[in-house]
Amino acid sequence: MTSQISGRLRKMATQHQDTVAYELRLADEQGHYSQLPLNPLLGQTLSLNFSGDIFCIHCERKTSRSFSQGYCYPCFKKLAQCDTCMVRPETCHYQQGTCREPEWANHHCFQPHLIYLANTTGLKVGITRESNMPTRWMDQGAVAALPLFRVTNRLDSGRIETTLAESIKDKTAWQAMLKNQLLELDLQAEAHSVVQEYEVRLNALPNLAYQRLDMPVKTFHYPVLSYPTKVKSLNPEKQPRIEGQLLGIKGQYLLLDTGVINLRKYAGYVAEFCAT
Repeated sequence: MTSQISGRLRKMATQHQDTVAYELRLADEQGHYSQLPLNPLLGQTLSLNFSGDIFCIHCERKTSRSFSQGYCYPCFKKLAQCDTCMVRPETCHYQQGTCREPEWANHHCFQPHLIYLANTTGLKVGITRESNMPTRWMDQGAVAALPLFRVTNRLDSGRIETTLAESIKDKTAWQAMLKNQLLELDLQAEAHSVVQEYEVRLNALPNLAYQRLDMPVKTFHYPVLSYPTKVKSLNPEKQPRIEGQLLGIKGQYLLLDTGVINLRKYAGYVAEFCAT
């Protein structure tokens, strides 16, 4: 049986189940989605045929180049969600009156945020809006995650993350993650050690209020038949037709026998998807 859909790529949808469930999402010109469950396609041959057209995922205008995973250049320069403080939240400049979109910030940055520990290829510290849990961890390919602190805004989450990142990695080694090169970690024990090491320093940060959380570790299992021993990235700008047997899905990556592709990176690209 052949499955075929076409449209503008969006990041894959995920559901936290015994095995993470993935859906391919492609949007039409009106922003309506065609969705296709991907887990049942493991072992099948997939093809993605890219037309070369790219449309901004915000304003939907056609663009010759994508910025920040799917935006045209004007949106990249004007939207708050594309500002550098999204990557480095400790540099939030809302209080200086220079936020690109104060109303947007009120609904996104001034919401409860979590500072968490995760195991992607080893211990990692990160932040996410509480409403993004557990999607954030599945998008990163984490095998386990544990919320550590809760704060009321993005700036404070960044201040805590920056402090902890002095001794804990805050980036995912994506190639090792795709090879499933993991360290065995007891996140509850790691959390206890982090609190012991950093509590005094965090309490000394001016005007910082945070809540220590006591929550269970969440674990994630991904639909993978076999992991690559060598990671080869597939780029539709160099290879408009990408084809191969689907060996797995992890993070926002399709693992094919011909290489791997990060679908989130190419959000807004027009493609035709076919599975046989």
